[in-house]
Amino acid sequence: MTQTITPRRMRTLVLLFLAVVGVLLAGAGPASAHAALTGSDPAQGVVVDKAPDQVTLTFSEKVATSDESLRVLDPKGKRVDSGKPSNVSGTSYAVRLHSGLPDGTYTVAWQVVSADSHPVAGAFTFSIGAPSLTSVSVTDQTVGGGVVGWLYGFGRYVSYAGFIVMVGGAAFVLACWQRGSGVRSLQRFVVSGWLALTSATLLLLLLRGSYTSSGKVGDIFDLSLLGQVLQTKSGAALVSRLLLLAAAALFIAVLFGAYDKREDEEKRDLTFGLAIGGFVVSAGLAASWAMAEHASTGLQPGIAMPVDVVHLLAVAAWLGGLSALLVALYRSDIPVDSSAVRRFSRVAFSSVVALVATGVYQSWRQLGSWSAFTDTTYGQLLLVKIGLVVLLVGIASISRRWTARLADTAVLTPRRGKDSGAEEAGAEEAGAEEAGAEEAGAAVAAEGDAPGEKEPAAARAGAGSTKTATAAASGEARGSGGSGDAGGSGGSEDPADRKRAVQLARQQAAVDTARQKRQRDADPSRFGLRRSVLAEAGVAVVLLAVTTVLTQTEPGRTEQEAKAATSSSSSSSSSSTSDSSSGALTLTMPFNTGGTDGKGVVSVDFDPARVGGNEMHVYVTRPNGRAFDIPEVKVAFTLEAKKIGPLPVTPDHVATGHWSASGVQIPMAGDWKIAVTVRTSDIDQATVSKNAQIG
Repeated sequence: MTQTITPRRMRTLVLLFLAVVGVLLAGAGPASAHAALTGSDPAQGVVVDKAPDQVTLTFSEKVATSDESLRVLDPKGKRVDSGKPSNVSGTSYAVRLHSGLPDGTYTVAWQVVSADSHPVAGAFTFSIGAPSLTSVSVTDQTVGGGVVGWLYGFGRYVSYAGFIVMVGGAAFVLACWQRGSGVRSLQRFVVSGWLALTSATLLLLLLRGSYTSSGKVGDIFDLSLLGQVLQTKSGAALVSRLLLLAAAALFIAVLFGAYDKREDEEKRDLTFGLAIGGFVVSAGLAASWAMAEHASTGLQPGIAMPVDVVHLLAVAAWLGGLSALLVALYRSDIPVDSSAVRRFSRVAFSSVVALVATGVYQSWRQLGSWSAFTDTTYGQLLLVKIGLVVLLVGIASISRRWTARLADTAVLTPRRGKDSGAEEAGAEEAGAEEAGAEEAGAAVAAEGDAPGEKEPAAARAGAGSTKTATAAASGEARGSGGSGDAGGSGGSEDPADRKRAVQLARQQAAVDTARQKRQRDADPSRFGLRRSVLAEAGVAVVLLAVTTVLTQTEPGRTEQEAKAATSSSSSSSSSSTSDSSSGALTLTMPFNTGGTDGKGVVSVDFDPARVGGNEMHVYVTRPNGRAFDIPEVKVAFTLEAKKIGPLPVTPDHVATGHWSASGVQIPMAGDWKIAVTVRTSDIDQATVSKNAQIG
């Protein structure tokens, strides 16, 4: 005997799915930074002899700064920076310092917004003269956390879910359902997706200012912060999404208005126009994510953004259509025929193919190496996502087998008559409900009959028929009206009779609903399909939660580049310290020319780092440590204190990633600025520099 899933069980499953989602979102914690600090001048922990004029920070990608983005604090916690942070070159940003700073340990605190819209913050110290005690905490700042961070993550999840439900549900109705009957439940489903996406977008717009700055709940409704958000790329994307949602509302109204009020031929004429219009609006909504997040920055953004749009549309067509099918299987007033399921199966297969193709490209772009799958948080989450997709495809294959065995269930006209309930009642729960409803209807009819009341007697004789019950109700109304016309000879209308007629109609409606429910559940293949689709939807809910966390996690490629640059800086600091006694000098600087494949690390070995002739070697490597073959490297020496320089040096190309020059003359001792210009293509180049004591 097949067992139906009761509303209580459905609620239990939904609560279970939401609990899993909550655990995943809560475990995500603050949003991970997508831009990483790859270098600084002065470097972290270094002790310099002379107070620097400015502090420079270099990131793995371009960032957005504000007046409070870079702060330098003296040992007592007082700010010693002046002016706004400025972009000095490429991904390097600097803030000027007060002149004549005394010796001691200084703290650099920074908070910026990465190019893919996520906030990042941190802090480090350097010392002038000698280290000292400081009252400033140097623990890395945490942004994107707390209540505001949790609400922002929840809003992102709801916005993705709303987009999938709205776009996928509308596509299912347009491409798979193709009939007016039973569309009401799907209409409510699609409208709920529109409401969820609109509400979440408004929430994100309000939260954005506090999320990227103070993280305080009280700043959510700060209009000045909202004005700043509207001037950013993320703010423009959210506003564009709201405008497109207005167009989507019109599309939904036309779509379901066509199914409700037009003939079949007119519906077919509208299908093409609705498909084109719906695709344009859906692609625009998907682009509001692509142009402001991962795809908009990093490697090959011109290719990555269209690929991301296709990826999002494929997700919506698959998971949103799957959810719409689930609603149709459980909530439609008629059985879902196999042709609709087969059409969706074809749509789902095409969507999975698109997902695989775009997913492979995105994985390569965000990871960059096989080791990043296991060595980075992004790679580990991606492995979880891949596993869920494989599981989802496996369950979908089971659904396809049920679909292959699914026979079209004809929409039978329920048999009307006194004994119809007795003939169809059986061991099924639905049959028991129907029989009970019919008995209740007969009891109501028998309870209030009085001699001479012909219409209620007729209703009792045909208690199993909606038509008879309706006729009874209308007959009473006519009888009452006729009496009035005849001057009241027939007596006045009895409110009790009218109430009993309404009760009969309601009881018969319950009978018809139970009969339709039993028809939906009677086919074992159809029942099996419902269970497998429900399992698919459950996995899809968890998959969406993992994807939301993944979009807030630093890409593996960026994480590895940051680790490589940090280790290079650390090794260069130790090398510089150890080599100072022997007179040799080694400086390591990360660079980014801004073009394709424009990131790397340049190291300058200067020996013996004294007045007179010196041997210089320049090594250029990729972030992973491999030799980087680039067209040109130039070096310049400047002694700003004496206004000497820049003294240009063009080293000779020795081997891949290696240049050298001998007899490099340093005219006097001092704090020399060594600037290295790196050119990676005909038009892409960057200059990075560090100061070093020579002589």
